[in-house]
Amino acid sequence: MKYKSVLTLAMLVAAVSPALAQEKSLDLATTADQISRKYMLVDTHIDVPERVYQDWADVTRATKGGDFDYPRAREGGLNVPFMSIYTPAESEAEGNSHELANRLIDSVQALVGRAPTKFAVVTTPAEAEKAMQHGLIGLAMGMENGSPLAGDLDNVAFFRKRGISYITLTHSLSNQICDSSYDENHQWDGLSPFGKEVVAEMNRVGIMIDISHVSDEAFWQVLELSRTPLIASHSSARHFTPGWERNMNDEMIKAMADKGGVIQINFGSSFLTAEAMNWYEQMSDARDVFLAKNGFDKNGEEARQFGLSYREAHPLPFATLDDVVAHFQHVIDLVGVDHVGIGSDFDGVGDSLPVGMKSVADYPNLIEALLKLEYSVDDIAKIMGGNLMRVWRATDTYAADAAAGGEPKPMAGM
Repeated sequence: MKYKSVLTLAMLVAAVSPALAQEKSLDLATTADQISRKYMLVDTHIDVPERVYQDWADVTRATKGGDFDYPRAREGGLNVPFMSIYTPAESEAEGNSHELANRLIDSVQALVGRAPTKFAVVTTPAEAEKAMQHGLIGLAMGMENGSPLAGDLDNVAFFRKRGISYITLTHSLSNQICDSSYDENHQWDGLSPFGKEVVAEMNRVGIMIDISHVSDEAFWQVLELSRTPLIASHSSARHFTPGWERNMNDEMIKAMADKGGVIQINFGSSFLTAEAMNWYEQMSDARDVFLAKNGFDKNGEEARQFGLSYREAHPLPFATLDDVVAHFQHVIDLVGVDHVGIGSDFDGVGDSLPVGMKSVADYPNLIEALLKLEYSVDDIAKIMGGNLMRVWRATDTYAADAAAGGEPKPMAGM
């Protein structure tokens, strides 16, 4: 049974703008826009730092490419985009992930320095709320891949001081912390001994624990060990992509919700439909054969050109806005509206975004779709950012209690 609002559509419109309630024709698009501007909108995964590191663009102004810039963020009502401090798996082997992470953090701070009337770095829920009150877009930061910790537990506190508010424990390969959902080599059968220490230290210093990318075994171990709720910063429901470990299955979603956590839905087409996921697997297999046969590097120009040619011959089956909404509905049906949010992966999934959700300007399209399904304003506000803010506050409070010298208590729902 679909989760229904207790409000009628007329009441919903009146709650946002009394003038709209007097109109004979209810304009849902206008109502969605009003909601996007009234309530905090948080997106926990946007890959701007890596995008501009690879191919610099001034995102304080409108840009021709990419999914994020200031004008489009304003158009979409975005208040708190989490900038992804992403280090590729190979950087751990190369020994430069710590340096790269710091360079990317510097780039976020430089962005604010260039446009202090548009952006502010935010490191706590209170700072995020203050930025919104002052009309600024609050740039929070999440570290995608824990390899910059470089096996040194002191680096957890170091990166917290640098402004990191969540850490995705691993990425495409198993690392010093835990196994990856993308890596067949599950060398730790979940968390490493160091990874178990990392979980406790993240709790202590107030960094949210992100289980996107981790293996199923690692997820269950983190869930057992953490004293604060978890997030999946950019994952979707495995129900729609059977067998794909990168998404979360129903049992995991239920267990994470039971302890107060939140799954932030990824907008990449391959995360949303089995058809798109299968397309990527087939393309990847064909590319691997081509590269191996010709001795080309997987990161070289030949690999990129093969992908373009394959896509021209075999068009990607894009997901749609309806597919995005289906993931939100599925999670709400499983665990209620308090445990789902937005983790788009804008600027991180390339040209695979669904029809109707192509950039940060398009959040009102999602809100409008939820209105059509008769979700209440309060529930939409939770989805937009309220749920994530609750977990962030819980993590912050736990760390504050620890710093005060007392014995922190597990958060409600834990």
